[in-house]
Amino acid sequence: MVNVGKGRLFRRKDGKYLIYLPVDLATDSQFPFKTETSVRVKVSFKSGEKKLVIEPLEEKSSQLL
Repeated sequence: MVNVGKGRLFRRKDGKYLIYLPVDLATDSQFPFKTETSVRVKVSFKSGEKKLVIEPLEEKSSQLL
């Protein structure tokens, strides 16, 4: 079971930011996101903390963003 991995947050030349997740982490049977292509997610953080929270975006919530 792989529940920790080293990823990377980087900025592309077009100004977009991407988060890279290692394959071993993303393909683990316990990984909370199951997808073959992409999944819409909600990304949040609390001011003063160096931590991101990534959650599946519920269809109802997508209209709010």
